[in-house]
Amino acid sequence: MSVTTRYREAWEGFWREASAERGAVFWDAEPALTAGVHLGLFEPHLAAPGLPLVDLGCGNGTQTRFLADRYPRVIGADLSAAALDHARLADPAGQAHYRMVDAAERAEAETLHAEIGDANVYMRGVLHQCEPADRQSLVDGLATLVGDRGRAFLVEPAEAAGVMLRDLARGPGGPPAKLAPVLRHGIAPGEVVDAAVPEYLRVAGLGVVARGELPLVTTEFRADGSRIELPSLWMVVGRG
Repeated sequence: MSVTTRYREAWEGFWREASAERGAVFWDAEPALTAGVHLGLFEPHLAAPGLPLVDLGCGNGTQTRFLADRYPRVIGADLSAAALDHARLADPAGQAHYRMVDAAERAEAETLHAEIGDANVYMRGVLHQCEPADRQSLVDGLATLVGDRGRAFLVEPAEAAGVMLRDLARGPGGPPAKLAPVLRHGIAPGEVVDAAVPEYLRVAGLGVVARGELPLVTTEFRADGSRIELPSLWMVVGRG
C-alpha cells in the first residue's frame, strides 16, 4: 500500500511553496535543538552504530545534513520531489544522499533495504502527519528498513500537542504565520492518539527499547516572544 494521492499532493504543494530561508518551516528548528538532542537519547541504544542511517521523511534536509556530519553514510528519504529539491540545493557538497521513497509502499522499502541492508532510522514527526489509512503501512516500511540489526528513533507530537495546535489555529489572529501553510495544504499534524503508536509498532514486529517525553521545538514564536514547543513522545525501537 502506498500513501494516498491526496497526501502526496498535499506535501508536493507545501514544499513547492516553502521558502528556502532557514527556519521558515514550522517544524524546521535548529538541529542543535532537535536531532542533536535526539541523538543523545538514541545513540546509547544502537546495537550496530556502523549501519547506514536513514532520515525518513527528511523534508528539506536540515536534520539530514546535521546527521551526515556525524555518521559516514546518511540517506535522506522523502516521498516529495519538491522537498528533495530543497534538500539537494541546501547540500551542494553532497554530505548526504537523497532519494524519493514512499516507505508506506512495501516494494519501495524493500528495494532500499536490498540496496543498503539493515539501517538505523531517524524519524521525526512523520507518523502524525500521515492520513490514518497510511500509518500502519508506514510503520511496516520502517520495520523493513530496520531489519534485524537496526534501531529506529521515533519522536511524535503527543495528543496534547494536537490540542495545542488546534488552539493556535483558532487564535484571534488566525494560525501563526508558519503554521498557516501547513493547514492550508490540508496537513493536519498532531492527530495520532498516544496509545496508537505502540500498537502500530507491535503489529510491525517492532519492540520498544526505550521511551520518554520531551518538548518538540518549532521555529515559531508567540506574541510574547516565547518559542512554541509541542509536547512529544519519543521511542527507540527495534526487533528483539
